[in-house]
Amino acid sequence: MTKPKVFMTRNDWPKECIDLLQNDQFELEMWDTGKSKEITKNDLLKKVVGVSGIFCSSSIRIDKDVIEAAGPSLKVVGTFSVGVDHIDLASLKAKGIRLGYTPGVLTEATAELTVALLLATSRRLFEANQAIRDGEWTSAWAPLQWCGPALQGSTVGVYGFGRIGQSVARKLKAFEVSRILYSSSAEKPEGKEMGAECTSFETLLRESDFLIVTCALTDQTRGLFNKEKFAMMKPTAIFVNSSRGGVVDQEALQEALLTGKIRGAGLDVMTPEPLPKDHPLLSIKNCVIVPHLGSTTIETRVQMGVTTSKNIIAALTGGNMPAEYPL
Repeated sequence: MTKPKVFMTRNDWPKECIDLLQNDQFELEMWDTGKSKEITKNDLLKKVVGVSGIFCSSSIRIDKDVIEAAGPSLKVVGTFSVGVDHIDLASLKAKGIRLGYTPGVLTEATAELTVALLLATSRRLFEANQAIRDGEWTSAWAPLQWCGPALQGSTVGVYGFGRIGQSVARKLKAFEVSRILYSSSAEKPEGKEMGAECTSFETLLRESDFLIVTCALTDQTRGLFNKEKFAMMKPTAIFVNSSRGGVVDQEALQEALLTGKIRGAGLDVMTPEPLPKDHPLLSIKNCVIVPHLGSTTIETRVQMGVTTSKNIIAALTGGNMPAEYPL
């Protein structure tokens, strides 16, 4: 009997998730990232032919072409992510192909990173560190040197009050913020429990000292934070995005930072990724950019990998997937 074939889009996944698939039950093939960092679209189209399962990350587009190339043998796609905007969901549904993802697993790690990014931006940590490296720390002390706004007593707004947004809000309460705002069509019990206020999107923009974006990328949120939205924010506001780069009009953000429409921005996500080294945002001192580090704790990445492998195994053996995305 022919064993189901699983293709992993790279070979540097955590060992624990590779071990789950590297056995007598499956035929496993992995793309060698040592030869080529990331698989190209053309190579992906060749490699998926005849596979039963695809193990991928959010950086790999699983579009209609890829799904068609795999053929009728394809039963499951397992993505090493909570976001699924890189996958053609309609094509999967039309062909009855199951989709596994990793919700919940990365919530706390991403929330921790979001808080760290907020602090790094507001307290100007990268800027001050670079000044030391450039020999600009010439005075031991100055009253307003590298000063930034305090979290204590501030108003924090969260756009995208799901698992990650709620975790960020809970963590920020420890900093004795004055108010936590979120925008939603209806008040959420989790928000009420922590004393957060459900407001309109306009109020969120106008009143937040720190505006944190943790929403999913959808047709409704794509490019949502544009010139008009930045103009509504306080000139002293800090903008933090740990969701998806596509929710932000980056040219509008660049203009807002350079013209003082907002005080600063912290970005864990951007468009494209990786960002070209000559991108204008990288030259703006009050813009802190890190390379999509949201889930980068060792424990989280291992658990994401294990969950992805278990999703694929369950789909190919007729079991219940630990985390199946509803199509």
